[in-house]
Formats: sequence, structure tokens, C-alpha cells
Amino acid sequence: MGRRERKNEILSLLGRPDLAAILETTASLAPRDLIAPLFSALCHRDELVRWHAVSVFGATVNRIAGQDMESARIVMRRFLWSLNDESGGIGWGAPEAMAEIMFLSRPLAEEYLHMLVSYMREDGPEAFQDGNFIELPMLQRGLLWGIGRLVPRYRSTLAAMGIAADLRQYLQSPDGDVRGLAVRCLLLLGDRLEGKDYDFLRQDRHRFKFYTGDGFLLCTVADLLRQGWHGEQ
Repeated sequence: MGRRERKNEILSLLGRPDLAAILETTASLAPRDLIAPLFSALCHRDELVRWHAVSVFGATVNRIAGQDMESARIVMRRFLWSLNDESGGIGWGAPEAMAEIMFLSRPLAEEYLHMLVSYMREDGPEAFQDGNFIELPMLQRGLLWGIGRLVPRYRSTLAAMGIAADLRQYLQSPDGDVRGLAVRCLLLLGDRLEGKDYDFLRQDRHRFKFYTGDGFLLCTVADLLRQGWHGEQ
């Protein structure tokens, strides 16, 4: 099968509704045949294809890491490069895919979790220049989805890294999805967001949806706070 035919076959597969069946099928394919089509799928116009690509990326790179960690690192570095201004790209889907990979691979999380967190932080003084703050709201959405994906698995590590302070900066975002995803992350961390400083969020009727792995959940920012949502994906 040629490269184009393989890509089209995989994109078609990712558009199917049953993620479990997709994962079963892709698990039988060589990882080298999946990586390029998956990168393409992260930019697909169909959101189901994009999100299923995130899920399959996680399983595929975890499989690679079990056989050849350096090859898995190459994929992670490719995501990092796509988020670098010098790359000339935008990095669509990179934070989400990195998070899904790290959710499944603790060794990769130990190496790259701090990098994902860095995208919420500005550079500090020269001795503490560890920030790579992402300004584009559409990418912030992916970043915050990724943090929310990882909190249930690495809660103590992320809490120790002080990410609650990073997340609060997004609560005043003009982008409603960003606000909602930040609220979700803080609730997952165990922050109840109580007190008058957060009353404005209880009136926030912006409706947004996020991917759960089993589909999409649609709710308002106020819904999340009212329910004290702390479910895990």
C-alpha cells in the first residue's frame, strides 16, 4: 500500500465512532505506519478525527516507548518543535497528544511533564527562564485539556509544581472555553473555587464541550462549579 493510500485509510478509520475498535485496529499496525498520518489528523477539519488521533497517538507512542525509548523521544521532540515560534508552525493538537502520551507512559511523563507545564508560564528572571507561555487561546484550550487529562494520574506531582497559580490566570480569559477548562483543571486538583472572588464564574453561562475519550461532554462553566465536577477521564 502506498503512503497516500495508507494515510487515507487511517484518516477514514479515525472518523469512526467506536474508539475501542479504532485502538484495537491500530494496535495491529506498525507504529512507523501510523505516526505520519496521525500528525496529519491533528489538523483535520473533523473534530472526531482530531480527537481520535490524540487517543491513538497516546497508545502508539506508549507502544514505541516500550520498545525504543529514543524513538518515542523523537516524537515528543517533534511536538515541542511544532510549538516553537521558530518552527513556522502552530502546533495544533500537540499539547493534547503530548498529554495523552504522558498519561499512558510514566517514563515519558518524567521527562516531559515539566515542558507541558512551561507553556502556562512566562519567562522569569534570567536564572529562572523556564517559561514558554502560549498566547493563542485556541492552543491554550488544548494545553488546558492536556493538563486536565494528566491531573488525575499525576496530581501530587503537578500540585507540587504549583500549577494551581498558573491555572488561575486563565479564569479571566476572554475565551470561554479557556475559562471552563481552567475551572475543570482546578476542580480536578481539589480546589473548590469557593468565596466571593469566584462568584463571577458561578454566573458564567458560556457553554463549551470537551473530549472525554468516550465522546464529548457539553456544559457551562457555571455547571462545572455547581456540580463540583471532579470526574476522571
